[in-house]
Amino acid sequence: MAERTELRPMKGILPPLYRGNILGKESDMCQKFNSFRVAFVLCFVTLYLFIPLSLKAVNAQEDFYKGKTIRIVVGFSAGGGYDTYSRAIARHLGKHIPGNPKVIVENMPGASSLIAANHLYRIAKPDGLSIANIHGNQILNQVLGRPGIEFDARRFEWIGVPVRSPGACALTKASGVTDLEKWKASKTPVKLGATAPGDGAYNMTAVMKALFDLPMQMVSGYKGTTEIRLAAEGGEIAGGCWQWDSIKITWRKALDAGEVNVVLQLAPKPHPELSRVPLGLSLVKTPEQKAIFQAAVHDANVLTRLYVLPPGTPRERIELLRKAFMGTMKDLEFVAEAEKAKLELDPMSGKEVETLVQNYFKLDSKILAKLDEILKLPGIKW
Repeated sequence: MAERTELRPMKGILPPLYRGNILGKESDMCQKFNSFRVAFVLCFVTLYLFIPLSLKAVNAQEDFYKGKTIRIVVGFSAGGGYDTYSRAIARHLGKHIPGNPKVIVENMPGASSLIAANHLYRIAKPDGLSIANIHGNQILNQVLGRPGIEFDARRFEWIGVPVRSPGACALTKASGVTDLEKWKASKTPVKLGATAPGDGAYNMTAVMKALFDLPMQMVSGYKGTTEIRLAAEGGEIAGGCWQWDSIKITWRKALDAGEVNVVLQLAPKPHPELSRVPLGLSLVKTPEQKAIFQAAVHDANVLTRLYVLPPGTPRERIELLRKAFMGTMKDLEFVAEAEKAKLELDPMSGKEVETLVQNYFKLDSKILAKLDEILKLPGIKW
């Protein structure tokens, strides 16, 4: 058998500097190897400890939700936009929650969802089984100190919104106002229908009347946008301003026939379907007006269809339901159903909603005073 010979550098053969470099590199390599080995061991230990804990947390939530029923309390009547969105979401939300709970919808209409919001805050158990679908204007109502508010929006836990709803003004062809230029040139005030104070259709119209140099008259007190639409078709008023995702469904035939025209959109940027319609921002003249318009119209429209949990809901269930909500928004079966029903989707996460809500409570006192003045209906004492 051949004898193995170990090759060693002969003393004195290599120059001291070269020999030092070789040995230094070997030392560096050893240090790097040892560092890698330590990092590998730490990573392995972390995964060994973390994975069982994560699985335990998931299993705990699965055990909780299995066989349970989640209620989505809609603050509006059955058959409307809020109800339609909630029922579509309810059909798919459960499969994105561990334990696959049943999800049902209950309607609790009244005061533009104020009754539902108060119920969620004061009565509903914070166990992750009660969700409310409310109107985002209720947050502004709290900031402005409106009566009937029995909640603090800063303590709600926000799940998200399915669509950031831009506002739009739709007027009948019979009114003679088919675009913004004709509106500006009108010799008489253009009559716009509005709901009661505190609702989106009222707030949009009131803010426009206060800020824009347009000939217009607000006719308020309609029960809802359906009544505004019928009054416009009957010639009582010219039209109204509310969410585009609602207008394009409820007034679809008239829009397609050219009997109704969208003359202004109330959004920070053009909606893809309204690319040729001017923005309300083009009529805003001062930074103060822009701040008022942002708070009462743009932000309020984004938060129109809020999904929210009661204060005190366990953190792990909040995060789980937020994740399930956004997962539902991407669910191919849900998206297909929404497209079939012509439900627009442009979701916002619970964390994004939380930031926007907090911004309402940071509004400058001068802006709040102006908003308070604008959104009060003459003759109404708050």
